[in-house]
Amino acid sequence: MSDQAQPNEPTQDQPEALAAAAAAEAEAASLVAETGVSAGDWQAQVAALSAKNAELADQFLRAQADMQNTRRRAEEEISKARKFAVESFAESLLPVCDSLEAGLAHQDASAEVIRQGAEATLRQLKQALERNKVLEINPAAGTKFDPHHHQAISVVPAEQEPNTVVTVLQKGYSIAERVLRPALVTVTAPK
Repeated sequence: MSDQAQPNEPTQDQPEALAAAAAAEAEAASLVAETGVSAGDWQAQVAALSAKNAELADQFLRAQADMQNTRRRAEEEISKARKFAVESFAESLLPVCDSLEAGLAHQDASAEVIRQGAEATLRQLKQALERNKVLEINPAAGTKFDPHHHQAISVVPAEQEPNTVVTVLQKGYSIAERVLRPALVTVTAPK
């Protein structure tokens, strides 16, 4: 006979395996006695928890996909907004361009007619700027100097409070409370 163990012959490991199986059965029996829950009930609970786990994993993957789709759509909208941001502004300037072209088409217009046309075109331009939130910065004489909206070109002696605007040399402009160009002003000298 060979030295290898035959299936019907006991080996040294079999008594240990039988002892481990007996211990596991005893532990299962003690759990059943303590909790009143049978092995079949435990298996049913494990199956239910496995199903719930699979359901939650599916929900998580769907939520992740939705988040990625939302992020992608938001990026596309931002890209389009940047690309077409000036579209509205350009549309509001088209009538101004039309008026200038119409004025230049009149070859024999008098100085008064040209002046009236230029004034009307300027009104159109100002309206187009205001519709697009571009506002004038044109401080009145005596207004307190504001370095955020005004740029002092010179300081002159004047009969008004120190550090106030005397004259506006060039209007400034702001868009949505952000200064595009400060108003160029002369300011009274400190006393």
